[in-house]
Amino acid sequence: MAHSLDEIDIKILKHLQKDGRSQRNKLAEIVHLSVPSVSERMRKLEEKDLIKGYYAVLDSKRFNFDITAFVFVEVDGSDNYKKFVDNIKNEPEVLECHSITGDGSHVLKIRTENTESLEKLLSRIQSFDGVHKTRSNVVLSSFKETQELPIEKTIDPK
Repeated sequence: MAHSLDEIDIKILKHLQKDGRSQRNKLAEIVHLSVPSVSERMRKLEEKDLIKGYYAVLDSKRFNFDITAFVFVEVDGSDNYKKFVDNIKNEPEVLECHSITGDGSHVLKIRTENTESLEKLLSRIQSFDGVHKTRSNVVLSSFKETQELPIEKTIDPK
């Protein structure tokens, strides 16, 4: 691993993954350090870009985003990749875009209101230069969605 983390850093990061709103005094209690020490560790973790941000996790259904879909996109020629990615970055309903191996060149995670809005989004995506084909899979049920990484595996055994 490029960054050396000790057990205290791991504890701080694991707790922040579960509760990004944790106050530093609570974190200090958990790791048995002073608040200034915890603040300094967090500042260093942020500087190293190990903490990329703090976000609220919203309930998509409560905001009427009832459809989750994974869309596999086949983009012809690497000349079109950058333009495709730039276009995708401007689509707010596309939550994730990954370059992949296997079937297609990219996979997108989409959250949208309904099948009509999904159809309109797919039509826009299919009109992008170089998009040869799309294949959509609509999610029926979700059983696990997390951003938590099993970072305890990164501690070097002593």
